[in-house]
Amino acid sequence: MPADFLQLADKTILVCGVANKKSVAWHTARVLQDSGANVVYAVRTAERKAQLEPLVPESDVFICDVERQEEIDRLRDEVTAAHPKLHGLLHSIAFADYEEGPKPFHDTSRAAFLRSVDVSCFSLIALAKAFEKTLVPDASVVAISISTTRMAAENYGFMAPVKAALDSSLAFLAKSFSQFSKIRFNAVGAGLLKTSASAGIPGYVDAYLFAEQATLRKQAVQTGEVANTAAFLLSPRSSGINAQTLTVDAGMEVNYFDRDLVRRAMSGE
Repeated sequence: MPADFLQLADKTILVCGVANKKSVAWHTARVLQDSGANVVYAVRTAERKAQLEPLVPESDVFICDVERQEEIDRLRDEVTAAHPKLHGLLHSIAFADYEEGPKPFHDTSRAAFLRSVDVSCFSLIALAKAFEKTLVPDASVVAISISTTRMAAENYGFMAPVKAALDSSLAFLAKSFSQFSKIRFNAVGAGLLKTSASAGIPGYVDAYLFAEQATLRKQAVQTGEVANTAAFLLSPRSSGINAQTLTVDAGMEVNYFDRDLVRRAMSGE
């Protein structure tokens, strides 16, 4: 196997959404850099930029609050001025307001739902449009999604429908961009992870521990495993994959009737 298997050497990738060293975006950026890619970062605030810059002194770090179109436009201008061509873009951005705790889905407020769609889904569309002319003709755009949007977990609230919108957007973006390029749009459907974002979800620890037992290997999905998949999708090695969500859940979706889980549920353990 060649040393540059992913063929990412000297390619420039914009990574959006690094929060800290636990985030999928951070782990993916490390894989990309280890593969020889030139990683450029976009974070939400000046505070996060100040925290990230000492960790990546070799990389440019830009600020962009994706809720503001003027900041997306500024990000495009600043990134393009320094890096005229992008070979890939990672979208690892999501937001949900859980401050009021879990609610029945039908109690979701219009404002909370629409803001979550704006940040977690529409931002991908807005970034794709902004960087349309900066992305090379065979670039790859990858979003971080979730392993299933059909499991109605009470504590996850309205985020699963929002992620479903994100997943659906891949096909429409891929179709739109196919009119003038070979740019691909895919996502990684991650199983439950230990990240700072997940820590804000009410009752997440119990769900995480259950998910770990539901995997075929009885070991939770690691953030690095999701990052490896994202890096693959960002690479030319995945050139035949488009408008897809690749699930990384260690087999959880096929194992809900695992005999040990059933036995524990029926025995009240």
